[in-house]
Amino acid sequence: MAVSIAIETPLQDDVRGLVARLNDHLLPLSPLEFQFKMTVEQMAGPETTLFVARDEDGRAVGMGALKVHSTELGEVKRMFTDPEVRGKRIGSALLEAIVALARDKGLVTLMLETGTGPGMAEAHRLYVRSGFVTRGPFLDYPDSEWSAFFELPLKVEVGA
Repeated sequence: MAVSIAIETPLQDDVRGLVARLNDHLLPLSPLEFQFKMTVEQMAGPETTLFVARDEDGRAVGMGALKVHSTELGEVKRMFTDPEVRGKRIGSALLEAIVALARDKGLVTLMLETGTGPGMAEAHRLYVRSGFVTRGPFLDYPDSEWSAFFELPLKVEVGA
C-alpha cells in the first residue's frame, strides 16, 4: 500500500472523521477523566503540527501530531491509524515524521502519554521499537493506572 504523509490542517472533514474514530476507539479503554484528547480546533493551534497519512486514493488513513510545549519539550499527540490498515507501518512512518520535525525544531525531548491495557499494546510496542523509554508523568498529567508515559531524548551530548 502506497501511503503519503504530509502536514495538513486538522480542520478537514476526513481528518475530523479520523479524530472521531480515534475517540470511539479510546472510549471503552479508560475513564473519560483519564482521556486527554485534543479537539481538531486545539490541533489547529500554532503550537501543534498535524501529519496525515493518505492512501493512494487520497483517503486519510492515519494521523499523528507534534505539540511543542517549550524550546526543549515536544509531545506526541493523537496518534491513530485506521484498523483496516494497521500492520502496514503507517504508524511508524507517522511517528518518524513527528520525531524528524521535533529534531528540526531543536527540541531536546519528545514525550507522550497514552492509555494502558490490552487495547493499547500495539501503540506501546510502536513507541518502544521507535526508541521511546518509559518514564513517570510529565506536565500536568496525573499519575494513574490508566496512563503510560514515554520519552525519547532527541539530543546527544557531545563528549558525554
